[in-house]
Amino acid sequence: MTADRLADGRPGTAELRIGVLGCADIARRRMLPALAARPGIRVAAVASRAREKAKSFAMQFGCDADDDYERLLARPDLDAVYIPLPTGLHALWTARALEAGKHVLVEKSATGTLAEAQDVVALARERGLALMENFAFVHHSQHATAKQRLLYGEIGELRVLQASFGIPPRPPGDIRYRRELGGGALLDVGAYPLRAALMYLGDGVQVIGAVLRVGSNQEVDTAGSVLLASPDGVTAELSFGFEHGYRSHCALWGTEGRLVLDQPFTPPTTARPILRLSRQDHVQQFVLDADDQFGNTAASFAGLSQGPATVREEQYTRILRQAALLSTVRDTARVLRSS
Repeated sequence: MTADRLADGRPGTAELRIGVLGCADIARRRMLPALAARPGIRVAAVASRAREKAKSFAMQFGCDADDDYERLLARPDLDAVYIPLPTGLHALWTARALEAGKHVLVEKSATGTLAEAQDVVALARERGLALMENFAFVHHSQHATAKQRLLYGEIGELRVLQASFGIPPRPPGDIRYRRELGGGALLDVGAYPLRAALMYLGDGVQVIGAVLRVGSNQEVDTAGSVLLASPDGVTAELSFGFEHGYRSHCALWGTEGRLVLDQPFTPPTTARPILRLSRQDHVQQFVLDADDQFGNTAASFAGLSQGPATVREEQYTRILRQAALLSTVRDTARVLRSS
């Protein structure tokens, strides 16, 4: 029994038992090892429609295997579910998990549309369950360091956020190119710089303009750029796509200098990120501590699941604001088609 179900409402120390819907690469490489390593969390079962894949995952993480999602959700020994399925399936299985009384950690983007986000958040709120979108990078300490230096005025007043995240083209047939599975660069890599803009500029940012590019022989967007602005006039220049050499970058440009992070989104657990502070002709470089953003995410989700329902409201708001931004970009963007 998890702590939020205790009769007197006191925080508890019960084990959080998690089931997994889907066997995506991100689950095997990053999230499941982090969940399995976290004290107080047990990965209890994994389900895949490909039973052999589920058995392979189960062997690696010492848990049960199943080939039926509904059967996994019906298990009474599970408190929560992690969902690394394709984006187009997130809303359906998030809703079914919540209806089954499970807390949910769902990969980004949490849903494909704003309406879907509103539906699952309403359901989580009604059932008093945790619902968290898995943007692991926001839990890395390098961003807390950057925000602290920004707060201390080390670059003066913030004027522009520049963020980009791009990866090389995927193999033909990759799920990122399948419209029916929620494919496209915006919902995949584009979600990262948009989430960074919310983190640094606040919830008041609005979409000023956007471009989405559809690659040749593709049915989904494969790249894009977005311009945002906050109520006080700070702008965010964002770019993303599947048509690029790899790039993960975030810069905060102020009246007196710049702060630059070269690994803002997917730093390895052992990496010591570099933060550069530039003012006039003076440049300082700081080697920050290594941090495990997936381990921190696991801890955050456990706390969210086992704490009082009131702490979950912030996550509901984050999901809705992110979904609203994505929806506005998609609805207002000028679409360019590659020849």
